[in-house]
Amino acid sequence: MRVKLEAVLVGQAAPLAETPHLSGIHKTPVATPLWLSTEGLAGDEQADRRVHGGPEKAVHHYPREHYRHWREYLGPLPLLDSPGAFGENLSTTGLTEEHVCVGDVFELGEAVVQVSQGRQPCWKLNARLGHKGAARLMQDMGKTGWYYRVLKPGFVTGGDELVLVDRPEPDWPLSRVMGLLFRRDPGLAAAWAAAAELAPLAESWKRTFRRRIETGAVEDWSKRLEG
Repeated sequence: MRVKLEAVLVGQAAPLAETPHLSGIHKTPVATPLWLSTEGLAGDEQADRRVHGGPEKAVHHYPREHYRHWREYLGPLPLLDSPGAFGENLSTTGLTEEHVCVGDVFELGEAVVQVSQGRQPCWKLNARLGHKGAARLMQDMGKTGWYYRVLKPGFVTGGDELVLVDRPEPDWPLSRVMGLLFRRDPGLAAAWAAAAELAPLAESWKRTFRRRIETGAVEDWSKRLEG
């Protein structure tokens, strides 16, 4: 499995749409090589490090083919004319949440990265796209993209190939894991327990599954999704 990077994107924290908040969601393509460390791409910034960035969310990948679904829902929004509408660092065609498994290891230019978790969209996406239901729609569609941790730092350039080199959890496509996370069904306790044992899955996701098993309750998403 290999796909070509259509764009590598970074951005600095800036005022978010018509809100008093800062966000790093506005990202633009860079043509020159960028250093990718365990904390992310050089020149990329997150405004709120409590919930964005860090080693388990070093790089965000969003499939370009998802854009057509967004056009069907939002109409001809200018933001959807080029990569970066969703704050992604990597844009490709040919990989989706159904094709990628938790723990997949890819060569990315000179670097090596591993799929760590899906995205849990937040209300800032609503402001970015000018639609108050965008974050919830992304979650409901399961078209969230995913994050990588960096196993080996190196330079990354638009046009490089993303090449699968290892798949330790072939039975756990990201779509399956996200389906478990985003369904409010206590009858899934056994599946939650299995997901909580996935070694490559980000610890925060494993804690969420364990907490559900212990409490029998699914967390309230309204603050994340609506602000």
